[in-house]
Order: sequence, then C-alpha cells, then structure tokens
Amino acid sequence: MKHLFFGGIHPKYNKEMSTGNTNFTTVTPAEVVIPMQQHIGAPCKPLVQVGDQVLRGQKIGDGEGLCVPVHASVSGVVTAVEQRPHPNGQMVTAVVIKNDFQDTTAEAKEQNPEEMTHDEILAAIREAGIVGMGGAAFPGNVKALSAMGNVDTLIANACECEPYITADDSLLRTNPEHVLRGMRILKQVLNPDRLVLAVEDNKKEAIEKIQTYLGEFSEIELKVLPTRYPQGAEKQLVQALTGREVPPAKLPVSVNCAVFNVSTFAAIYRAVCLGMPLTQRIVTVSGEAVENPQNFIVRIGTPFRDLIQAAGGMNEKTERVISGGPMMGVAQNTLEVPVVKATNSILCLLKDKNGAAENPVCIRCGKCVEVCPMKLQPLYLYRYEQAGNIKELERLNITDCIECGSCSFTCPGKLPLVETFRKGKKELKEANTK
Repeated sequence: MKHLFFGGIHPKYNKEMSTGNTNFTTVTPAEVVIPMQQHIGAPCKPLVQVGDQVLRGQKIGDGEGLCVPVHASVSGVVTAVEQRPHPNGQMVTAVVIKNDFQDTTAEAKEQNPEEMTHDEILAAIREAGIVGMGGAAFPGNVKALSAMGNVDTLIANACECEPYITADDSLLRTNPEHVLRGMRILKQVLNPDRLVLAVEDNKKEAIEKIQTYLGEFSEIELKVLPTRYPQGAEKQLVQALTGREVPPAKLPVSVNCAVFNVSTFAAIYRAVCLGMPLTQRIVTVSGEAVENPQNFIVRIGTPFRDLIQAAGGMNEKTERVISGGPMMGVAQNTLEVPVVKATNSILCLLKDKNGAAENPVCIRCGKCVEVCPMKLQPLYLYRYEQAGNIKELERLNITDCIECGSCSFTCPGKLPLVETFRKGKKELKEANTK
C-alpha cells in the first residue's frame, strides 16, 4: 500500500534533456582538485606533500572522528596543497594533482562479502571513502553502524525527484546490478526484514531494466511511486513506503528504517567486492544554457569548467550555474570549483526561474503552508526570522525544514524563503551554543 506524504509540488521536470545518451563519456582532466572536506564531519588532513607522486585510488587524506578518507582520482604529481573554492561556497584545503594520464592504480583487494565480518565490511566502506551520494554526504560506515540492530526496513532511494537530474536514473538504466549487490551487502550487516528499491514512475526505462534482475535478487522489492516532489526526501520516502512518520528532529532510524541513495549502494559494492575507493561518479550536466546536456562519468576533483566544456559549453547569456538541482542546489560564483563525492548535477540556466524578486512581499495566501512536506508554517518562519525572534523559530520547529524549496517555488510574492530558513537555522544553532 502506498502512503501519500503531506504537501509537495509538481514542477516541470525537464529530465528528457539529459537522458538520450547512455554511452557515458568519461571526463579525465589535466588537473584535479581534491578537497579534504567532502563529507559531513571533520575534514581530512592531507597525507601527501607537493612533489609527491600518487597513484589513482591512493589515500591522500584522512582524519579521526566523524571522517572518511579521500583518494586520488588520477595518477600524477601533487602540485599544491592549498585553499581552494568548494561547491558549498567556502574555501577549503585541497590537494591539487597534475594528471600524468597513465592511470597507474593503487593495488585493489577483491573480497567476498559472505566471508567477511560486519566490522570488516564497515571498515571497507570507510576506507573507500563512501558517503551519501544523493547530496547529504554523511559517512556511509557511520550511518550503517547506527542502523545495526535498529532497522527492519532498508530502502534504496532512486526517486531522484529534483528537476533536470538523471544521474541515478542513468545508473539504473545501464548497471542496476551493482546497486542490487550493494543492497545485499548492507542486508548482511543490518539484517532487515525488508529490502525496498523505490523509484518514481517517470523512470520507465530504469524500472524495466531493474525488473530483469529481480529473479536473481528476489529478496528485493521494487516499489514504483507516483512522481511528486520531494518524494526522494528521506522522511517523505519512509512515509510513502511504510506509513511511518519520522518524528520532529529525528532520523529514519527512529522508526526502524535506513535510507541510502542508489549510487551509494553501487559504491559500496565496488568498495567491498572490488576494493575500489570512491574516485569517480556519474554527474548530470544539463539546463537550457548547455549545448549538449548529458550524463558523464567524472573523476572526483574535475573542475566544473572542464565538465561544462565536455558538454559543448554554455550559452553566453547563462545567468546561473548551480551545483545540484534547481530546488536545493547551490549557485556558484566560479567554475573552478571541483566535482566532489556528493555532486550529482551541474545546471546551467538562462534564468533563475525560482529566484526571489527584487522587492518580495508576503501576501499571506498560505500556499507555502499547503505544499510544505514537513507541515511547517513557512510564512511565520520567515516573519520571525526577519524579526530576529529565535525563540519562535525554535517553537515552530525550523530545524525540521529540509530546504526542499517547495515553498519558494509556489510563493507568488517570490520571498527568499529557503535562504531565510538556512540563515534562521544557523542563528538558532549559534544561540543554543552560547
């Protein structure tokens, strides 16, 4: 039985722009920039110095605590260890490698997960630098560890509900087996009663491809959900599949569910079985301002500029380049930022259709309340943030905002709602740490 979540919207998806070509082009740049911060948690410390020769797959950064390592995505020489721009808008420490185009690869250890302990599997996931690849970038081994003994449902998220993005869709249309094998590996660790691969019904080719494998992977259920944004948000997906509502300020594990992106499952398979660290991923390059929108297999650290050029370049009238989707993505002020582990899309738009107006005005129509999937009251959150009323922001559960952009999309007054809520959450956090 399908359980509809509250709210949501139906934007124009524009996914057909990048789905025509499934023969991926692999982009291998002359230089890669590998940020030491590609995950939620503590940044890595560089393990290499300028002048060092490195191999593809070699660990070049690591740390302690909530941290996973980063690896060289090409072989070559380290030319710099310095501050570089990151897609999140910050300057972070990065290792710059000049590609020798030899692709000399560090030794990989292939293993049979059925012969491995739970701890060994989790260690392999960590050592490969696996993070949530749908955008959250939470360390995969930590997420799996927190779910051990606490979940009865393991969910593979293939909804990919943001407009334009088709990276996960293209993975499932070409190689769903790696995803399904990754699910089977985590099943061994988490021992859930139910395994579900969830996909929206606008991905017909992917659905047909997955169905050809279900005879071999009979323990996995394929659930096709009606297309509605933000179906791929964890809490909404859990409700749609199980009927359970994740409480405010809680995670899916609180209702005995664990959700991982399908690209993350594929990376887990390659890490555990093939010994391959996360050094590349599929990235959608799309938007009306791109000459040839398509999906690429991209080395981590590839500058946005190189990837856009590989897509034929962008229109000189481009108004905005976004890392991620148009609803939740981050606008960039330079094309020198690199692809990181959580980069699923680069969008080049002629006009920011969802942007705020020059003189935004709330007309108190209540549309934002009707579409908010978290059942929040965006008009009051906006009002109280503008007034600096931190106590009311906390009372109205601003931290539950998933920044999906549904409110901004539907607002006739074009208020900068998501930007305001991000600011409000930061202010609340600062107030609670004083």
